[in-house]
Amino acid sequence: MAVQAWHEENEAGGGGGLADPGYKCGSSVCRVCDMPAQIRPREAVAQFGVENVSDDVLLALLLRAGIKGINVVDLAKGLLRRYASLSAIAETSVADLASVKGMGPVKAQMLKAALELGRRLGSEMQPARVKITTPADVYRLLRHQAVTLGREMFWVLLVNAKNVLICQPVDVTAGILDASLVHPREVFREAIRSAAAAVVLVHNHPSGDPSPSSEDLKITRQLIEAGRIIDIKVLDHVILGRSGATSEDGYLSLRESGLVAF
Repeated sequence: MAVQAWHEENEAGGGGGLADPGYKCGSSVCRVCDMPAQIRPREAVAQFGVENVSDDVLLALLLRAGIKGINVVDLAKGLLRRYASLSAIAETSVADLASVKGMGPVKAQMLKAALELGRRLGSEMQPARVKITTPADVYRLLRHQAVTLGREMFWVLLVNAKNVLICQPVDVTAGILDASLVHPREVFREAIRSAAAAVVLVHNHPSGDPSPSSEDLKITRQLIEAGRIIDIKVLDHVILGRSGATSEDGYLSLRESGLVAF
């Protein structure tokens, strides 16, 4: 069985500021049409392109209009101040977004739909044959999915002898990670069925901090031992967080950290 070494690789990502859940937009000092042309959303996008404008400009373009007393630019900036990041907005329910002054159900649905399309596009753009050789590869594969989850999710990546992913990541369990919930039978069932040479364990920490808990270490050791019994190598257990939260990379590899012997 060929098991490729895992090398340290850093990938910089965007980190948001602190959320201000109680923030409410005040009255706007002017209408969008009274603003200088270069800071109006449509004009800014026309001049610089969608890829070169800030998040609040794109949000304002999607929302199209504000309400009496709050223009769409201030509404967009207010959303980012309230939730701190696009990923946090994506995690927020339509009902919660709709309750924000200036939003309402239609704008909330449009915004959630746009963010969901972005998530699906990210999934579609994954290459058909993904090679998993480092923890950074795991992070790139699952970060867009993990960052929008408000609960812990445990995945298993199944790879062949050349470390090529042989199917989509397998969802094992959702909710608080506990040794009683992550049973070796569930983890290795699809690996046996698919004749996988090895697996990579992955789960997310919704807090953004990928530091492992004692339960994370316990589960990992149990699954490594179970893999030895059935001759399926556990390559690593990668914990996904967010870049800039408490980790520069946004993830932690238990193999690289030396906290567990693989």
